[in-house]
Amino acid sequence: MFEYLLYYPVTFILWVWHKVFGTVLGETNAISWVLGIVFLTFTIRAILFKPFVSQVRSMKKMQDFAPEIKKIQKRYANDRQRQAQAMQKLQREHGVNPLGGCLPILLQVPVFIGLNHTLRAFQYHYDNHPNWGNYFFDRTGVVQYINADLFGSNLGQAIYNTGLTGGTDAGGFHATAIPVAVPLMILASILTHLTARHSVERQNPASATQQTAMMNKLTLYVFPIGLLVFGAFLPLGLLIYFLANNAWTLMQQKIVYTRIDREEEAKKAEQTEKRTNLAPKPGQKPSQQKKQTGTTSGKSKAGSSGKSTSAKSPTSKSAATDKKPSTGQGKSKSRSTSAESSGEKPSEHKSSGNSSGSSSSKSSSKSSSTAPQNGSGGSKSASGTAKKKADRKRR
Repeated sequence: MFEYLLYYPVTFILWVWHKVFGTVLGETNAISWVLGIVFLTFTIRAILFKPFVSQVRSMKKMQDFAPEIKKIQKRYANDRQRQAQAMQKLQREHGVNPLGGCLPILLQVPVFIGLNHTLRAFQYHYDNHPNWGNYFFDRTGVVQYINADLFGSNLGQAIYNTGLTGGTDAGGFHATAIPVAVPLMILASILTHLTARHSVERQNPASATQQTAMMNKLTLYVFPIGLLVFGAFLPLGLLIYFLANNAWTLMQQKIVYTRIDREEEAKKAEQTEKRTNLAPKPGQKPSQQKKQTGTTSGKSKAGSSGKSTSAKSPTSKSAATDKKPSTGQGKSKSRSTSAESSGEKPSEHKSSGNSSGSSSSKSSSKSSSTAPQNGSGGSKSASGTAKKKADRKRR
């Protein structure tokens, strides 16, 4: 299963680059094999470029909301389950995937295993299987790899070969590998330290925790020292892989970080431009205050109109009360006319009719004379009360 998923793809990429450089330098030349391993590493890292960018962005977002993470850790210090749930919710809100940061490293592990196995298999198949190749390489490719001389050493040799990490089957110490292996070990460890230092300098001090401090110490000191010590047990081909991988990582970090910094500066510049465009010019009143003054003037107008209507309402009430007595006068007039009409009787009873008519006319005239007096008195009292109410409201 691993042969088709891992070993064949790795050997195919190495075979392609070896053919490319072998046409120029010669397929038996060790430099063509070294460049083949270097560009095999570059090809795999180029495939993993986008996951690396997403890793950097997710780490940047994690550093931005690090204070919120500390609050959650303090709030749920005794409840690990609720703390994990709150952390997942916070990561969803900010669009951060914690596995995205580990993806490039996880994908490099099988590549390292496959490269270690294929480099070790060259010598194994050469010694134990005379007619076999090495996955995508045929028998001639295996012989060319074994006979490639790099400053008196073989790419499959190590300073001290244990047989577990690769190298020739002749175990023990190889002095011929020291002039090549020691410079590779030193350069690889220095590049590992510089890569870790460059990433640590980008971290936010506010997001520092005990775990991050421990990881920073491991990447800054333990890993470079470990590569410097245990590099003596690795074959030269794997040391070339480590050197190329660390050099690519350092250059890639610088390029990606400068790109992200430019994007952040551009966003900040856009925000400042928007603020300056929205801000009022010198000597100009803000537009919001004009709107507020317009609304306040409308409110004052509405208030003054309401007061005027309230001031007018008592006069209208007095007018209504003045009109009511006129209706009383009309009623008295109708009653007098009806009395006069009733006063006209046949000629046989003229004397009685005249007496009764005179009496009725006198009564009607009295009532008509008294009715306007009562109406005028009511209208005066109503108008006086309305004026008093209007004065109270104005006060």
